[in-house]
Amino acid sequence: MATASDSIRFILNDAEVALSAVPPTATLLDYLRLDRRLTGTKEGCAEGDCGACTVLVGRLADTAGGRGGGKLVYETVNACIRFLGSLNATHVVTVEHMAARDGTLHPVQQAMVDFHGSQCGFCTPGIVMSLYGLWLTNDTPSRAAIEKALQGNLCRCTGYEPIVRAAEAAAKARPSAIFDPITRMRDAVAARLEELRPTQTITIRKDEDCLIVPADTAGLAAVLAEHPAATIVAGATDVGLWVTKQMRSLNPVVFINGIAELQRIERSDAGLTIGACVSYTEAHDALAPAYPTFGRLLERVGGEQVRNMGTIGGNIANGSPIGDSPPPLIALGAIVTLRSKAGPRTLPLEDFFLAYGKQDRKPGEFLESIFVPALPAGDLFAAYKISKRRDEDISALLGAFRISLDEANRVTAAHIAYGGMAATPKRAKAVEAALVGQPWTEETIRAVQPAFETDYQPLTDWRATSAYRMLAAKNLLMRFFLVGAGQPAQLQRFEELA
Repeated sequence: MATASDSIRFILNDAEVALSAVPPTATLLDYLRLDRRLTGTKEGCAEGDCGACTVLVGRLADTAGGRGGGKLVYETVNACIRFLGSLNATHVVTVEHMAARDGTLHPVQQAMVDFHGSQCGFCTPGIVMSLYGLWLTNDTPSRAAIEKALQGNLCRCTGYEPIVRAAEAAAKARPSAIFDPITRMRDAVAARLEELRPTQTITIRKDEDCLIVPADTAGLAAVLAEHPAATIVAGATDVGLWVTKQMRSLNPVVFINGIAELQRIERSDAGLTIGACVSYTEAHDALAPAYPTFGRLLERVGGEQVRNMGTIGGNIANGSPIGDSPPPLIALGAIVTLRSKAGPRTLPLEDFFLAYGKQDRKPGEFLESIFVPALPAGDLFAAYKISKRRDEDISALLGAFRISLDEANRVTAAHIAYGGMAATPKRAKAVEAALVGQPWTEETIRAVQPAFETDYQPLTDWRATSAYRMLAAKNLLMRFFLVGAGQPAQLQRFEELA
């Protein structure tokens, strides 16, 4: 069944919605509260940090690409920075949909009452939705899993211990499928979302504004050829703040999060190919087994809601010097593929970043995929993030390291990249050159540390001073060595600095 090419169509709780007059920067939060009067979803920070606006969004996920057969998955997202234009062929679930038809509370809601998990109550609906997302996917969550699910939810008055106990109790309550609204509707919703998947580009014009949702990469290339200055939106975890905080007017806006070809993850002996719209959550599941410290790094990107929305491709294309994924990808030798109507173009990721705010993306091009080579046998690799707060914080700096050693324990190749130390994510080539040919020892690390001052002249800002960044960058290289050398006493000292 083909869908209309001039409207956004999705399911809201138990009703289908079709919107044909949508401003390109209209947010889901405003739509829920102002248009639908579903005021359980709250506005706290309007930047994706506090979680008061958390809702579930169900989508058909098919990382193998192609149409049909996608698995219906529900993810927590921040409604405050989620644009309506990104919701085509999805199922939006708010807290109002959770209770039974007779008013009986859902087990997650009841547990929050029983264990006194709420005081002022402002953050409670968002916390309930985060715990509901966990309840749907994990029958026996560990305490660590519960804490991870709550990373993106801030509560100033209750304290998290009652909330954690509520999550543990709710996990044991499994009512019949008839009771839970998502379980009850899952098959019917999946079938309807399959029908709502666009087969042609959706274009919505409202006055001077234009919102575009391409159905596939060919449609995206055609749109960008016609609108080379358009704002491309994947997860909106950064672009959303351009609107909610900077009040910027974006026009036209092209939403690409629903393009199946950009959500593929392909594995081979050579490495991983990750589509530009693969979320942090999905990328973690692919990258963590091969590169464990990369996986741990991704677990510190925002909260669960941000990781479900944000994409690896968006983090790269944004070009921020403090993006978390570019340094480890550069250290691993990642290759990016750009595409336009003229065809594909590939280049090393490190060459994609030209200057602050400037990337090697020609008019009409979009980032299609990232190839991450398999780690050569024997290579040492790690990535470390420094931030004021461990969770849900932006990096002050981030270092990534890959070292190749010969049988004599001498360095044969070094790939070291940092974020937060320059105007772009940048390799430490002077440090690398100083390492090659040297024995991999603590004495060598100390001897090459002055070369950092050749590679970088970091800035001072509210996240860190220039001197702190330089000292931390040097210490992270030492930390990398000590971890590999298995020296826990020395390592503890550097762990405290990190």
